[in-house]
Amino acid sequence: MRLLVADVNPATGELLELDRRMTIVRLGQDVDRTGRLAPEALERTFTACREYAQVIRELGAGKVRFVATSASRDASNRDEFVRGVLDILGVEPEVISGDREAEFSFTGATKELTERADLARPYLVVDIGGGSTEFVVGDDRVRAARSVDVGCVRMTERHLLRDGAVTDPPTGEQIAAMRADIEAALDLVEESVPLGEARTLVGLAGSVTTVSAIAQDLPAYDPAAIHHSRVSRDKVREITEWLLRSTHAERAAVPSMHPGRVDVIAAGALVLLSIMERSGAEEVVVSEHDILDGIAWSVA
Repeated sequence: MRLLVADVNPATGELLELDRRMTIVRLGQDVDRTGRLAPEALERTFTACREYAQVIRELGAGKVRFVATSASRDASNRDEFVRGVLDILGVEPEVISGDREAEFSFTGATKELTERADLARPYLVVDIGGGSTEFVVGDDRVRAARSVDVGCVRMTERHLLRDGAVTDPPTGEQIAAMRADIEAALDLVEESVPLGEARTLVGLAGSVTTVSAIAQDLPAYDPAAIHHSRVSRDKVREITEWLLRSTHAERAAVPSMHPGRVDVIAAGALVLLSIMERSGAEEVVVSEHDILDGIAWSVA
């Protein structure tokens, strides 16, 4: 779960970031299997909400919008989630559609790229989340969008678990099954989103930013170094292959790796690589600005 507090000026097109933070709460834990939000996942989420509520109060935010995405769309007990957030933050979480999610991601990711002469349009923006991945093709506005239930947590839980634990490292059969699942999802995406027409691939969210951090061999996670970095398809393939054959301890030893991402990063990297291969993208432009920034613009 992520927070952005910002001063936004629609007249000048400026967004001044006051606070941006992330807490990995794994809200989507076991949703694919049970159809419900797990009690421990809800408690982790509410704990983060209490922390965020304090930041919001201290910085004096005039407007608050809470957007909930894939995991809460799927859950049969999402009313429990809604009530908890409302009690803590005073606003009801809006469970948005995949298409709306895609629009927010596109706006947040591309608003500051439009003046870049070296980045050709149309853009393909991909937001690889825990439960789903959003695909958007557009120029100044969205032309086509699709959300599919392929994310780093969902793919890990569906394909890489044995007896409740992540296989360390996964078998060839597990990887092949996960790859087939991703390819089937990309077939669905291509029914409505022309992936091959894009001239610039823009990648969002933790799986993509972590791949960039690894590619740059950063001594710690550094948003400034990651934002608008470029990673070639060959480098993404090299990193993905290493992640898929690595152990938990080896991944955890990567200095830029968030502890909550150690077990799901291999699946997220494979999603990214599959998208690059399917779309023909030679590189991915990595953005730290994403759905949060798009939501902030929507409030303004």
